[in-house]
Amino acid sequence: MIDLHDIDFSKMSLCEVMIKIMADIRDDFSETKIMNACKEKIQEATLFVSNRLTEKKKIEKLLFLFYKIWKFGSSSSKYKVSDMIWLDKVILSNQGNSFSLGIILIYIASHLNVLITPVIFPTQLILKFKNLEKQLFYIDPINGEIINKHTLKIWLQGNISPSAELINSHLQDSQPLVVTQKILDILKIALLEEKNIELALNVSNILLRLKPKDPYEIRDRGLIFSQLNCYHIAISDLLYFIEKCPEDPISDIIKMQIHSIEQKKIIFH
Repeated sequence: MIDLHDIDFSKMSLCEVMIKIMADIRDDFSETKIMNACKEKIQEATLFVSNRLTEKKKIEKLLFLFYKIWKFGSSSSKYKVSDMIWLDKVILSNQGNSFSLGIILIYIASHLNVLITPVIFPTQLILKFKNLEKQLFYIDPINGEIINKHTLKIWLQGNISPSAELINSHLQDSQPLVVTQKILDILKIALLEEKNIELALNVSNILLRLKPKDPYEIRDRGLIFSQLNCYHIAISDLLYFIEKCPEDPISDIIKMQIHSIEQKKIIFH
């Protein structure tokens, strides 16, 4: 089990950390198998992308390899959202979302001595690359296309608000631990929607190891426990949320949820 309180991202990549975390969540997740698959990709990339090239040329060749030859991208057919996040399934199917594809691409690029950083944009994960001339380039990890600020502004206005403006904070590098938490949040929601409650609970417990006593995460765990008919623990978690966040508008809904759980306890007993 990975020690989430002592992760050194200077020694372990974001992709490697997520692989270890996913192995903690799913019993059938083979850390060895996926690391071997990643090593094969790295070996192929090392042969395809010459170390003598400039960083910009390396990026261009890597993107061609990743998206045109290996054909990584989003799924064109109906899919389970969790399958776009589980890294073992993404590596095998070559299909993922912006987060899973992004961290795999960052991992391979690092072995080519190319620094790509993640940015949690309001609509998805994007990638940032700075060349030797200090020019910034933004990459869409879904398809490998270079995106400019005008396109990013359109994304904001189309998904957030027609009046939204692109500001510098939207394009700041995201810390690896923040990206880790975001991926786990997305995975937890996907598993809940897919009615895979036990795995969702495993994800919630991992998140609580990353941010202990967080009232919102404890609230979510309480709601998960209620779906597993673990009523006593569920009520305890939900009461904790109400105590810590009495002014939150959702507290009234949680109080109703607690009343509903208490009624189920009576019926159950």
